[in-house]
Amino acid sequence: MKVFNYSFQTVFKSLWLEKWINLLTILSISIGLSLVTTFIMMSLNMESVLQRWAKNFGMVVYLTETISQEEEDSLKNQLAEDIDIIEVKYISKDTALEELRKTLGANTLIFEGLNENPLPSSFELKLKSDLLSPEIIINKAAKIEKMSGVEEVQYGEKWLSSLYTISKTMKTGSIVIGGAVFIAITFITYSTIKIFFYRRKEEIETLKLLGATRSFIRMPFLLEGLIIGLLGGIISSLAIFSIYSFTSLKVIEFLPSVKLFMTSIPFEIYIAVPLAGTLVSVIGSIIAVGKIRY
Repeated sequence: MKVFNYSFQTVFKSLWLEKWINLLTILSISIGLSLVTTFIMMSLNMESVLQRWAKNFGMVVYLTETISQEEEDSLKNQLAEDIDIIEVKYISKDTALEELRKTLGANTLIFEGLNENPLPSSFELKLKSDLLSPEIIINKAAKIEKMSGVEEVQYGEKWLSSLYTISKTMKTGSIVIGGAVFIAITFITYSTIKIFFYRRKEEIETLKLLGATRSFIRMPFLLEGLIIGLLGGIISSLAIFSIYSFTSLKVIEFLPSVKLFMTSIPFEIYIAVPLAGTLVSVIGSIIAVGKIRY
């Protein structure tokens, strides 16, 4: 009990006496954690956009003008038997023209004077959402294009590739930046604790002469690292909450499209950030006191 009383008294005294160094360390930790959390949330938001888009993703298989009814039925059966395709919808030439007229509205005058329907019949395919990677879709489209009676297969190839590239880049960036920031936080805490140790060297020498154990001497430094990391994490959580609230309440008013790329931040994130700051800071403190000879 005396060990903890002494440790806490020493820690709070040090936090006040060395307030500027501690403040700088805490702010550095909070900025680093906020940066990592922001990248992680951006990655999760991009993943959420992909999942929402995947639910409505489809292919359009345009049929040749010369396709017979028998070939059309055979093709429909082949597509329906494909385990990767969950829905096959036939769009006739007349239906396609009618939908186009509705889409164009007043601009349907461009069709006047045409003696025949220029649009082809087609099949609209809906694929399983867990298969929507560029490689799988490209291979699937190529396979369907080789079927008898198929003129062309269209889908959002560039859009799909761009989204997956961005998502993959964000995930890789989160890992790289996260690792770099955690190493940086460990080093910052390590350096801070090392400075405090040498500033209290005379006090430590006195404690050694009085028979203080290594754990008794180390405990205040470990607790100080813990508190610094915890405070940095709490500030980071508050900053993340403030930025998210401002974005969701104010920015969306001017840029409504931002809402498409935003998902709510789970409450667990606000708990995990301080815990992560605490853990990394404690690791830095352990390394610092473990490497110092006294």
